Amino acid sequence: MKDQANQTTLRWLLMLSLVLNLFLLAAIAGGAWRWWAVRTHDAPPVHAKAAEGAAPAAPRGLRFAADSLAPERRQAFRAALRDARRDVAELARQGREGRRELAQLMAAPVFDRAAFDATLSLTRAADLGVRERIERAVADFGADLSPAERATFAQGLASAQGSFRVPPANPATPAAPAAATPPRP
Repeated sequence: MKDQANQTTLRWLLMLSLVLNLFLLAAIAGGAWRWWAVRTHDAPPVHAKAAEGAAPAAPRGLRFAADSLAPERRQAFRAALRDARRDVAELARQGREGRRELAQLMAAPVFDRAAFDATLSLTRAADLGVRERIERAVADFGADLSPAERATFAQGLASAQGSFRVPPANPATPAAPAAATPPRP
């Protein structure tokens, strides 16, 4: 009797193992097929957009603003940014911690407006300190450029992310205010 119970248990374990192994093999085969299908058929090749005439996306970070300048100027700009960021590392850390604390204060069961406003003020001061130092480094770098280099650099700044970025014009809003029409008598 005991031998027959062991055989029944063993059969069930073998069938469970077989089902599990078949499931795993099917999952692996399905995943491999999906990976192969996406890689070879569904996804366009990297060079397809270039062949269609689409320009590759331009880098948008502030550090790329000087990419149109000579290599030594580009290196000088990146070094100036690196130094400025190193100078404000503590302020940047304070800003990150302040934003974390703001999120915790907002999620708290009881909203403490005074603590939130105080933390927001400190976080804003840290963020403004970071921005001021980075902008000063950009201005100092621009002051040493020739007028032609400065014009090129200004174009790079306008397309870069950050406080110097110039957003595209919104066609829905007029560029200049319309002249007021005089009232009719």
